[in-house]
Amino acid sequence: MGLISNGTTIFDNGSMASGFGSSLNFISKATASASASIEFSLGDYKEYQFYFVNMHPQTDNVKFEFNGSIDSGSNYNVVKTTTMIDAYHSEGGAYGVLAYGGLSLAQSTAFQNLANDQGNANDENVGGYLHLFNPSSTTFVKHFIASTSRTAFNDVSAQQHYGGYFNTTSALTNLKFQMSSGNIDAGEILLFGVN
Repeated sequence: MGLISNGTTIFDNGSMASGFGSSLNFISKATASASASIEFSLGDYKEYQFYFVNMHPQTDNVKFEFNGSIDSGSNYNVVKTTTMIDAYHSEGGAYGVLAYGGLSLAQSTAFQNLANDQGNANDENVGGYLHLFNPSSTTFVKHFIASTSRTAFNDVSAQQHYGGYFNTTSALTNLKFQMSSGNIDAGEILLFGVN
């Protein structure tokens, strides 16, 4: 028995149809080692997927954050409107919270937070993803969604969800990731493009 969606065969007799899933393309991997920031150039993919693996800050109690550029990385100051939900629980079990976060932006050129209160102990890091939609459009704003999981400096396990848009009809040419203070001590960012 096969699996068919909207007239397209996805699985048939246990085998995946040829060409299915071929639109996801690995672009690059950046490995941080006491890096001030990590920058990526963007092109014409309809969607970019960034995956954060064991992002570890040099400095304790910092934010992992990003911003976009419309001028090939000369400036990272694109206006954004964003929203954020935060869920966290203390390691000792004393409390847990689900809340609308105060790290949302309203028509701001500031860097957008992806994980706050990040700890720099040997076992503390950030993992997650960012999806950016149609950044090369010169007609529409550029939407994004993100989710991260982290171990905070105060022994809290937290997950944050973000959504928003770069409020520009100019093409985004670059994205930059950094810690709000100090270097990215270690970690990897994987970049994929979707046709």
